[in-house]
Amino acid sequence: MNTGDFEILMTQLFGKWIKEFEDEGEYGFTHKVEKEIKVIAYATNLTPETVEKAHNSGADLLITHHDAWDFVYGMKEVCVDELKKHHISHYFTHYPLDFVEFGTSTALFERIDIDEITSLSSFKDNQELPGIGIFHEPLTFLELKERLEHVMEEPVKAWKNHDRRINKVGILTGAGNNTALIEYAKKQNCDAFITGERTLYSVQYANFAGISLYVGSHTYTEIFGVENLVFRIQKHYPNVKVVRINEEHIESC
Repeated sequence: MNTGDFEILMTQLFGKWIKEFEDEGEYGFTHKVEKEIKVIAYATNLTPETVEKAHNSGADLLITHHDAWDFVYGMKEVCVDELKKHHISHYFTHYPLDFVEFGTSTALFERIDIDEITSLSSFKDNQELPGIGIFHEPLTFLELKERLEHVMEEPVKAWKNHDRRINKVGILTGAGNNTALIEYAKKQNCDAFITGERTLYSVQYANFAGISLYVGSHTYTEIFGVENLVFRIQKHYPNVKVVRINEEHIESC
């Protein structure tokens, strides 16, 4: 697979979501090298550390969910310098990966063995919508917490806001700390809402609304969406090796 093949495949895999977020800075190459891609490394975040680990793994291409955003002042420039030095391409896909059918919320549902996804996470009228799923055999509050911790290999903060078993679940990975997202899950009769960040107000509202809240890290609620993407690339190009870059659990400290 060369760089051109990769770009064509991205348009095929993401379909309408590529057009939806065209020219909005939500996906694309941070640095592009025209070369044969034999090894793809992947992570949630573009940081100097993930670039160095990609280099150590022999990667030709690093794929992440996040760019090194401009508000993390100066980090993007350092990352690009390192990518250039090591002759590594970097591609990120943010909103397209959040809402494509195999994306971040779907991937986390899959990893916690949900029985049925009744609606995918989506983006409508300039608003994000959580995915909704059902456990046919409802879990206890602690069973779901332990399942999440096992999958993400990190502590999960959780607030038990009712005494029901967990049957219906809403997920919006990453920064799903907007109370409107929890309200949406509540209106869908969800027993729990899972995300990757919290605020005072999201904790308050979940308690008020009587919906249990589970919060892992932004990084590790979203890594499985990137993993789903690279596995699909590997299906199309079986000779490409994929390497997961393990990031530190700095949000859990």
